[in-house]
Amino acid sequence: MPKLSKILAASLALTLGLASCKTSSTDQADLLATDQVSYNFHIRPILSDKCFACHGPDANKREADLRLDTEEGAFAALKENPGKYALVAGRAMDSEVYHRITSQDPGEVMPPPESNLFLTESEIDLIKKWIDQGAKYEPHWAFIPVKKPKVPNLDWGANEIDSFVLKKMKEKGLNPNPEANSYALIKRASLDLTGLPPTPELLAKYTGFENGNTYEKLLDELLFQPAFGEKLAILWLDISRYSDSYGYQDDEYRSQWPYRDWLIHAFNKNLPYDEFLTWQLAGDLLPNPTKEQILATAFNRNHKYTEEGGVIPEEYRIEYVLDKTNTFSKGILGITMECAQCHDHKYDPFSQQEYYELFAFFNNSKEKGFEGDISQTKPAKTPILWVEREDLDGILSFINHPDTTQLLISVMGELDESEKRTTYILDRGVYDAPTVPVTASTPSSILEFDEGYEKNRLGLAKWATSRENPLTSRVFVNLIWQEIFGKGIVKSAGDFGMQGDLPTHPELLDWLAADFMENDWDIKRLLKQILLSSTYRQSAEVSAKHLEVDPDNLYLARSSRLRLPAENIQDLILASSGLLVTELGGPSVKPYQPSGLWEAATSGRGTLATYVQDEGEKLYRRGIYNFIKLTVPPPKAIIFDSSNRDRCEISRNRTNTPLQALVMMNDPMVLEAARVLSTKLSEKHTNPEKAINEAFLRILCREMKPQEKNLLKEYYDEELEYFNTHPEEVEKTVNIGEYPMSKSAITADNAALMQVIMSLYNLEETITKS
Repeated sequence: MPKLSKILAASLALTLGLASCKTSSTDQADLLATDQVSYNFHIRPILSDKCFACHGPDANKREADLRLDTEEGAFAALKENPGKYALVAGRAMDSEVYHRITSQDPGEVMPPPESNLFLTESEIDLIKKWIDQGAKYEPHWAFIPVKKPKVPNLDWGANEIDSFVLKKMKEKGLNPNPEANSYALIKRASLDLTGLPPTPELLAKYTGFENGNTYEKLLDELLFQPAFGEKLAILWLDISRYSDSYGYQDDEYRSQWPYRDWLIHAFNKNLPYDEFLTWQLAGDLLPNPTKEQILATAFNRNHKYTEEGGVIPEEYRIEYVLDKTNTFSKGILGITMECAQCHDHKYDPFSQQEYYELFAFFNNSKEKGFEGDISQTKPAKTPILWVEREDLDGILSFINHPDTTQLLISVMGELDESEKRTTYILDRGVYDAPTVPVTASTPSSILEFDEGYEKNRLGLAKWATSRENPLTSRVFVNLIWQEIFGKGIVKSAGDFGMQGDLPTHPELLDWLAADFMENDWDIKRLLKQILLSSTYRQSAEVSAKHLEVDPDNLYLARSSRLRLPAENIQDLILASSGLLVTELGGPSVKPYQPSGLWEAATSGRGTLATYVQDEGEKLYRRGIYNFIKLTVPPPKAIIFDSSNRDRCEISRNRTNTPLQALVMMNDPMVLEAARVLSTKLSEKHTNPEKAINEAFLRILCREMKPQEKNLLKEYYDEELEYFNTHPEEVEKTVNIGEYPMSKSAITADNAALMQVIMSLYNLEETITKS
């Protein structure tokens, strides 16, 4: 099959060519060229990387009782040398910091040689310049309340986003790309908003954006589709560490899937983000809560749960509370609070006491640490929401549960006042080493906890969604930006602290965050706003200037080329072939999977000891519904960088490995999809060129170029000749998968077309948003 090899080789060559481009940083030169050195954006990153481990927030690790993370500590007289100061504003030569970082004496130089850290000449020059300019400290940028900045007055773009982006482009000497063609925009928007490729009918309707069928109307149509909720839910399922099993050794079945149905429903009905958070954090504590609001609190209960005999219940109950605390701090606040579980945070202004004050909000759930081993298993753990038939016919009608059995979901429930637990700081984070009692509160460096708030999860939700909270809106709009552009404005989406990345466009981040809150935390509006921007609508063409100045496309002078998430690769293949079952919600399904994986990693106990593949329509559901067993996550999804869901994750890697190519060329689902599509097209078109043309449109979502048409027709002819001379290979090739196949489909023509379709599925462009 020589042409397939040529097509794949060409795709691989393109991939390798792009991957080989080296990153060249101009940031340091930009910093040195600035007139005013900023502590937040220039100095603090250096001190955080090189100094804060010994001279930062962690009192237990602090050397010489010197703090460089606070203005008060840095300007205080040195205890070991009272006549000297670490920093003297305006006078670098009188500042001990400058002398120590420039010293040639191994016993004096900082950082010390044994730390394996050192400052570059440019970093030293920058620190000197900052001291000479007054050594002005600033609060950490992410902890400053969000204020809406003035929009730059620049002549480009469709909305305010473009003004901020163009300003940064101009600073870097870049110009925006022209707008992408309509085929590219339709595919891009469809994948971003629904996770599905556009149908031929949608392409025909909006190609050229003519006759009133505007780009904005396309976005409205896509935002209205039920698939929208499925697409966006994948992000939140990673954050909420959703799975279909309990984890640990026996890893038995759990019935949390109605929470997934609620999540899809919430996104589709555009529940405002502040309510979306409040229901999940504390729906059970709202006045007269509905079952829907209580169901939303399953967000807190998606963590692992042990069913191993002989465990200490309190040890595991503490583990569950730690997980809830860390999920809230990372997924909603974008901070690494878990680093303060055992000691004061080494880089951020969070003490161990503040960690356990946050922990206290989650410490009074009715949840138990252990409810029996696997012989006593049940699909939900206390507290449990029982869903009856009348609920499914009423307020919970969005749950896809066609039979009459009750549903059990693990949710939240608060202890009565008389049963409330006292929360203690745990020495080194150990469950049985309580020290000082604390009460529920939040880190003061972020936002003081208002005394008017309830000291429970509802009060925490009110604090998190307060207009004054500097993190919640910034973190969420950054997550949405990451979903669309591949990287957030803050690349370290889960770390807005001292060690996190600086925002590439700080003013844009603040403008979006403020605008989001001003417009009632409207998620669909935010997405439409981004997709309407000229920034989003640029072509993905890469120039030599782009590669030289901005190879990682941080400054968005072009559209990024991004491999699709694992679930959406499956969706694209099933949808383009016509196999996709578009049923919304319901229990998880078990698609094709290599045999023996579950069996090789099981205790041998429980209903999930053996993988039992589903049949019929369940094989053709969207990737979001694939069954996730924590100890053996779906192998294809993991190969394509999905989360394994054992903890909160807010961003995924994008790798390029031989295993991914192996999956695309050998996975039964891909082969079956190619066979089914070839059969349908062979029956529809007697002319193979028309069949190839439609396959190309369905899969790549654009028209073929003449060279591509000739190449694919030549490949088809070669394959047809091969199968005509080797008729025994025809049935072996097409007889794959469980979708019914008639005897009339076992033809050389169908086998040849199937190989063409397989080559299309294996093109990089197919599974890339560009």
